[in-house]
Amino acid sequence: MESLFDKSDNDAIIQRIHSLNSDSKPLWGKMNVAQMLSHCQAPLDVATGDLQLKSNFILQLIGKLYKKKILAAPGFKKNSPTAPDFLRNNPVDFEQAKSELIAKVLKFSTLGPKVIANSKHPFFGEMTHEEWDLLQWKHLNHHLNQFGV
Repeated sequence: MESLFDKSDNDAIIQRIHSLNSDSKPLWGKMNVAQMLSHCQAPLDVATGDLQLKSNFILQLIGKLYKKKILAAPGFKKNSPTAPDFLRNNPVDFEQAKSELIAKVLKFSTLGPKVIANSKHPFFGEMTHEEWDLLQWKHLNHHLNQFGV
C-alpha cells in the first residue's frame, strides 16, 4: 500500500493535487474542488495535532469495531460520512487551499512518522503511525479519485 511517508508515493499524491484546477468537477459528492482541498487538510491536521476534535464515547466504541475493517478495505466508499468539523460549505480560495494541502502532505515525507503528534484518533481510538499514514493516504486518494485525478 502507498504511504505518505514514502517520498515517491508522496510526490505522486502531490502531482495529482497539482493536476487539479479551479474548474475541476466532482464525479460524486457535493463539495467543489476548493472545498475538497480544504476538507482534506482537516484529517492531516488531526494527525499532526494541529486540530483537536472532541471524542464521543459512543462513536469511539463504534469506531474501534470498524477500524480494522476500514483500514483493510481497498478504499473509502463514495459518499461516506464525514466528521462535522471536516465539512466545508462556505466558499474557499482554490489556490490557497491547494497550496496549503500540498505543504501539509509534503510534511509527511519530510518528517516521516514523527509528523504524527496525535496517537488517539477521535473515532478509531489509539492508532499507530502506520495506521495514521494509511488512513491519510486512503482519504486523499478517495478525494483525488472523486475529482478524476
